Amino acid sequence: MLKIDVPFFRMHDGRASDTTMVDGRHAINFSTYDYLALNGDRRVTAAAKEAIDRYGTSVGASRPTAGERPIYRELEAALAKLHGVEDALCFVSGHATNVTVIGCLLSKKDLIISDALAHNSILEGIKLSGATSVLFPHNDLDTLEALLREHRPRHRRAMIAVEGLYSMDGDVPDMRRLLAIKRRHDAWLMVDEAHSDGVLGEHGRGIAEEQDIDPTEVEIWMGTLSKAFAATGGYIAGSRALIEFLKIQAPGFLYSVGMPPAMAGAALAALQVLEQEPGRVAALRANGALFLQRARAAGLDVGLSIGASVVSVMTGDTLTTTVLANRLLQQGLYVVPIIFPAVGEKQGRLRFFITARHTAQQIETAVDMTARELSRLRKEPPVAMGLAQAGG
Repeated sequence: MLKIDVPFFRMHDGRASDTTMVDGRHAINFSTYDYLALNGDRRVTAAAKEAIDRYGTSVGASRPTAGERPIYRELEAALAKLHGVEDALCFVSGHATNVTVIGCLLSKKDLIISDALAHNSILEGIKLSGATSVLFPHNDLDTLEALLREHRPRHRRAMIAVEGLYSMDGDVPDMRRLLAIKRRHDAWLMVDEAHSDGVLGEHGRGIAEEQDIDPTEVEIWMGTLSKAFAATGGYIAGSRALIEFLKIQAPGFLYSVGMPPAMAGAALAALQVLEQEPGRVAALRANGALFLQRARAAGLDVGLSIGASVVSVMTGDTLTTTVLANRLLQQGLYVVPIIFPAVGEKQGRLRFFITARHTAQQIETAVDMTARELSRLRKEPPVAMGLAQAGG
């Protein structure tokens, strides 16, 4: 009604990197998951091309039907090594990984307690399973334990689901406490590491390395290949028994075509680069710390973020958040707004994805520009804000 440009589905030219050409406009880009700056890396693209030359663009069917390819087992062995567990299994989609695995492992006789800010894929998996679902307030482990005391005795199995690094707030759970709680209540623990793989820990091995816990104490490690590893798809890592069970029971594996060979090749090469060049993780974390420090100094509300790969700048209502994103793009900064219903109406934010490729100058420019424009917007009445965006 206010003729405000919709800030989503914008047309980009070229690969996702620290800069982009969007709607014909050059901009600094803070809306790519390329945390380790591996998208377009010559070794990663060469591995993808080599996989196509050897295996084609498709394996033709599900892996049980079409048979295995060495590249899949090499990738899964590398992922198991990353997490320090026995085995791993890759799926064609990250979102589908959570949906099919949770739906497969639990049923209506079971209990799933998940963090209130857990990803949509976890919530959809819970729906599919039919298990009793209970949410606990974000990172409130006292309430988690109270809910387990109340509900656990009435269910056959129980699972706690959390994220290694929360995709909206950029903060982390207390893994030591979670392990103690799950042991006391005979529950499984599932950790979604979509945004913490390649990000947390000195060598990018995730929250287990970051918080120095034994990774074998976590029953289910989940991750995606579409963030730090410059590919697409998802995976589960854990005990060999778990992986063998999923191979014959998880519908999203059994009845879905295997991951495209090019994506397996790209992800495997990305993991090899990560192992050879841990300095990429250090560069990423330094950039995250710089963004957080500059943002706080500029008076921006960055919420709970620890300054890793995700930093959200809290902006308030949908109108303010959307207009701010559009004005920043006009000035050469591309960052996508998060608005209702993805978050509450008054919890709008600009979500900045930090990468190892961003420069200090790009970070300082982004923070200064955001602080300046947000300050200006908050002085404008809502109607004037809309008219200004519409050119009125």
